[in-house]
Amino acid sequence: NLTDRHCRFFLRQLSRRALLYTEMVTTGALLHGKGDDLIFNEEEHPLALQLGGNEPKELARCAKIAQHMGYDEVNLNVGCPSARVQNGRFGACLMAETALVGDCIAAMREAVSLPITVKTRIGIDMQDSYEFLYEFIDTCATKGGCQKFIIHARKAWLNGLSPKDNRKIPPLDYERVYRLKHDFPLLQIVVNGGITTLHDAITHLQQLD
Repeated sequence: NLTDRHCRFFLRQLSRRALLYTEMVTTGALLHGKGDDLIFNEEEHPLALQLGGNEPKELARCAKIAQHMGYDEVNLNVGCPSARVQNGRFGACLMAETALVGDCIAAMREAVSLPITVKTRIGIDMQDSYEFLYEFIDTCATKGGCQKFIIHARKAWLNGLSPKDNRKIPPLDYERVYRLKHDFPLLQIVVNGGITTLHDAITHLQQLD
């Protein structure tokens, strides 16, 4: 499914309160395109614009556009493992550039009053220790000021797996996300990946946000 405005309007019929996301829009497409990707129906609120990029000033400009258009949140994608995204040096490969991600978040937070959130994985390739994930979250929170993380509870293989396979093959590790919440109790930690039933969701809500 593609979460274009037609899909999001449909999804809104299923829940009045669920936060909906756009597809990932790159800063280049947003700053130099027609802006068609940003059109939405008022009924879609609450709605987050998901951005892909790695240049703090460009991301700040995009965040200003999002705020002007009435979005409720700006989300930085640090989880997409596709080769095309990697070639642009954003998405999941940015997990290896923690300081840069912190700068990107800080620039957007300085530019707008909207919440700036991060979608990420629990690791990439062989950089998949808990210490690696802890440092990433800590830097984004302290240097960038991010208070909300949406974490796909799988690591991403940047080489060898397609984006589709990266959503299924790397094993899920919910306990690692639970541990993050324990270590960062003041941050909003949301889990993603492999959650297919209401029972699953209720189970995770006992530990996470």
